[in-house]
This record gives sequence, C-alpha cells and structure tokens, in this order.
Amino acid sequence: MKNWILVLILFIGFIGYAQSNDNVDLYASYREDQFYASVTYNLLNDKLEGVSQNGFSSGIHFGFIRDMPVNDRRNLAIGIGVGISSNSYNQNVSILETNNNITYNIIDEDEVNVSKNKFTTYLVEVPFEFRWRTSTSTDYNFWRIYTGFKLGYLLYNSSKYKSDNGNQNLSNIDNFNNIQYGITLSAGYGTWNFHAYYGLNPIFNNVKLSERTLDISSFKIGLMFYIL
Repeated sequence: MKNWILVLILFIGFIGYAQSNDNVDLYASYREDQFYASVTYNLLNDKLEGVSQNGFSSGIHFGFIRDMPVNDRRNLAIGIGVGISSNSYNQNVSILETNNNITYNIIDEDEVNVSKNKFTTYLVEVPFEFRWRTSTSTDYNFWRIYTGFKLGYLLYNSSKYKSDNGNQNLSNIDNFNNIQYGITLSAGYGTWNFHAYYGLNPIFNNVKLSERTLDISSFKIGLMFYIL
C-alpha cells in the first residue's frame, strides 16, 4: 500500500510541474496527448511446448507523458512520462506453494479440473516515445504514429489457482522479474488508436519446467486513448 501512495504522490507532482511550465501562448507552444489510457489483450511469447493460454488475459494502463516538440511546426516530439499498469495472464502453468517452496508445473487437465489459473502483475512504468502527428493547435482529430520504449518496475504480483483439489492465492512471489521492459507502438486517427507492446525480457527469473527455462515474455495489443 505504501508503494501505491508513493506512486500517486509522484504522479500528481509530475503533472503539476508539467502544467505549471506550459507556455500561456497556446498557438505558439501547444502540446499534444499528455494523458493516456489503454486497454490491452495480453499474450505470452516464447512459450515452451505444452504451455498455453486460456480465457481472456487483459491489461489496463494509464498515466501522463510530457510532450516536448522538437520542431517549429510542433508535429515532431519526444515524450517521457510515468504511469501504472495492471496485467493478468490466464494460462496453464500452476504456481503453488508446497513445503514453503514455490513450484511451477504444467497443469494436466486429465488429472485435475482447474476452474481458474492466472497470475497478475502491477507495475509503475516510464514510457519514452518518438512522436509524429499531423496536428495543429486547433485540430483535435489528426493522424499519429508514436514509437518508443517502456520501462516497468514491478510493485506487486499475485497468482490465483482454483481446482477440485483445492485453492491457493499467492502474492509477492520472488521469481518475477522486478524490471520489465519492451518496445511500444501507438498509431491511428482521432481519439482511439491501435497500441502494441512487445516485451524484451522474461516475466519470470530463473523458473524451470522439467529442466527447461520458462522464458515467457509479454505481448500486448489493444486500444490507446489520448487526451490533452
């Protein structure tokens, strides 16, 4: 809880600082797309044989990006910001605690009936973007292509397992990578835009499945909503 309070304080302070430094001359120094919200469908890359997803895995993301134009027309810019992200992954790798040890195994559906099996991550993120758009100071519907890099720090993780043989809910599991990062793309026209994130490092750290390393990473696709 203390981590979330700290993130909220930093987030509000960052917004206040950014807004206090905006030039009052809108036409000479307008900025674009400083707040964002996104909903994604989360996929897993680099799955081992036998590992699969099931159900709907979703992500919710929102934050603030400081837009910094780099040319006189102000259609080229660099953006850097801060945000928070919640991501769930429904899949068939059980995460269970046995004799004070965390074990990872592919669920055998012929042996046990599992009604829910997912893990969830909560991150504070720092997005960095290279921005191109066709906007003007008075045009709010325009084409945009934003590419970039996103660095995330894991604040909290959890797993939920429900089956006929019993239930387990775990949190703050040590085997999750605290640092997660990847490349991003947002493109479209007007309010809603296509958005994608491709993770460049594994979600887990040093997890084995039958002597094979579980190097799954995240691939998120969805919609991005920008506002000033």
